[in-house]
Amino acid sequence: MGVNRAPSKCASVGIQGIAWAFGGMIFALVYCTAGISGGHINPAVTFGLFLARKLSATRALFYIVMQCLGAICGAGVVKGFEGKNLYGTLGGGANKVNDGYTKGDGLGAEIVGTFILVYTVFSATDAKRNARDSHVPILAPLPIGFAVFLVHLATIPITGTGINPARSLGAAIIFNKHDGWHEHWVFWVGPFIGAALAALYHVVVIRAIPFKNK
Repeated sequence: MGVNRAPSKCASVGIQGIAWAFGGMIFALVYCTAGISGGHINPAVTFGLFLARKLSATRALFYIVMQCLGAICGAGVVKGFEGKNLYGTLGGGANKVNDGYTKGDGLGAEIVGTFILVYTVFSATDAKRNARDSHVPILAPLPIGFAVFLVHLATIPITGTGINPARSLGAAIIFNKHDGWHEHWVFWVGPFIGAALAALYHVVVIRAIPFKNK
């Protein structure tokens, strides 16, 4: 997710505009696909839910493969619409750690950003919470989309915002240049660590707290 440009280069488009676009689209996609696949459009989210035993290994693997294939196709469509010059100027949307930041900074941003997203998914779709709050299932896509919006605001200047390994992979494959690959590991390792921490926190800490129905 996100556009990988330094803050000065993002200014022409507007970081807020990019963040709203991604947050709004995630809201729409999760809302539309929740009844079909549970809204799985991000390998990190799928991985976190797998660790929390909310879906099987087979289904998780299938979802991740399909997510990556969809991202590759989507990146190809973007390249076709943008044209060669604009596409190259924007780096194909491929993620990398921006100038002025270290790989450690980028990894940390991806871990924290993905933790926020995946924990929001856990909270918004918690079956026990749904039993207490009847409005939660209907509104679940809203906090997820808003979490994506906020994470983009914070991390676009650092990594262009990955938090979705499939999106990062699709852009890197279609762009297929050194800038899109030499830090690509950050956009898999960071999100998967963040997702694992969110699953651990939800299962071990939050689910261990006794809640009383009012």
